[in-house]
Amino acid sequence: MRSGKAVPWWVKAAGGAALVVVLLLAGLRFSLLPSLEDVLGEETHDRSGPALLESIQDISRYEAATGNFQVVVDLEKDTKYLPDALRGTRTLYVGAGTVDAYVDMGTLDKEDVTVDKDRTSATIRLPHAALGRPALDPERSYAVSKQRGLLDRLGDFFSDNPGSEQAVQRLAVQHIETAARSSRLTAQAEQNTTRMLQGLLRSLGFKEVRISYGG
Repeated sequence: MRSGKAVPWWVKAAGGAALVVVLLLAGLRFSLLPSLEDVLGEETHDRSGPALLESIQDISRYEAATGNFQVVVDLEKDTKYLPDALRGTRTLYVGAGTVDAYVDMGTLDKEDVTVDKDRTSATIRLPHAALGRPALDPERSYAVSKQRGLLDRLGDFFSDNPGSEQAVQRLAVQHIETAARSSRLTAQAEQNTTRMLQGLLRSLGFKEVRISYGG
């Protein structure tokens, strides 16, 4: 015969309930913590130092056009032998940003600018318009949804940068850059530059202004 008293049923039930609570807390990354922070009166203080000017670069290019782009990024990462509920992520992200198109006038030589003797006619040869780097707008970019497996959530809990969106942001920038290259942004920039120079030179007394692009 076994000695001792049998464990009461309510003790077993309490132990099982405690285990369930622990698992829920791990899966939900302690969703109750924000409410505890409110109760304790947590405050945020910005103790950053002043920004330092590292360098100044002269700009000799004319920003002639700006394109506004928006892309929806659907990034999914799977593990080969594990179900998505256990290991895997999927993020739906809306990325909005701008791309500038410019004409660099700092490379002009004397041979690129021709003026007749009467100063009534001018011919200018410019390089083709180029695209700047895409700039993602954090105010208009946001994550629509994030799906993560249990192991990924646990990993985020111990991470210094949980829920990082760097991967989807990089993809958004790449897609925006591709879209800008396929658009008429550089062509529009050249048209705007031509109109600007023609208006400027005609206001200086030139009657005929010819603008060309390319080598």
